[in-house]
Amino acid sequence: MMRQLRAFNRTRRAPLVTRGEIAETWWARLRGLLGHKPLETGEGLLLRGEKAIHMIGMTFALDIVFLDRAGRVVRLLPNLAPLRFSPFVAQATDVLELPAGSIARTGTQLGDQIDLEIL
Repeated sequence: MMRQLRAFNRTRRAPLVTRGEIAETWWARLRGLLGHKPLETGEGLLLRGEKAIHMIGMTFALDIVFLDRAGRVVRLLPNLAPLRFSPFVAQATDVLELPAGSIARTGTQLGDQIDLEIL
């Protein structure tokens, strides 16, 4: 069972994830959201220790937020479509997968501080 997560954009004072999970093991990160229904507002998945992701086998688009060790946004990929690959982001330590449209809805930008609460 994966640990639960909340993520809050402190810079914009906007909740990103109110009902999320953390994928920490190799298998959980590899599986990611494969076979999952499209995410709803407030849902998300944090991939620990990742610097790139793929959308092979996905059936819906996602917003992708790359975070550094301090929780700062170092790269944004809004509306990444199925069958695509993200670039390798060397300074990233975690990847936050969100419903498509979340980046625009919350105004999230490069350099924003994201607070992660592990439940």
